[in-house]
Amino acid sequence: MAGSSHGHTPAAWTGVIIAFIGFCVAGAFMVMDQPAGFWAGMAIVILGGVVGMIMRSMGMGQPKSNHAVPARAEG
Repeated sequence: MAGSSHGHTPAAWTGVIIAFIGFCVAGAFMVMDQPAGFWAGMAIVILGGVVGMIMRSMGMGQPKSNHAVPARAEG
């Protein structure tokens, strides 16, 4: 896996950064005992996944051809 570029795309980075911000927001509101803020943070987490998928469909993700599994050599 070290030789692949898994996750090194603008779509992956943007989705993860947005989700991380959502986790931070949800965690802060959980400590403050504010359920509405917690669920708003969880909505941000979901938004991160949606943004990542949209960016991938726009061509900013890893191309499908890089996901091929190499054939095993028979011996």
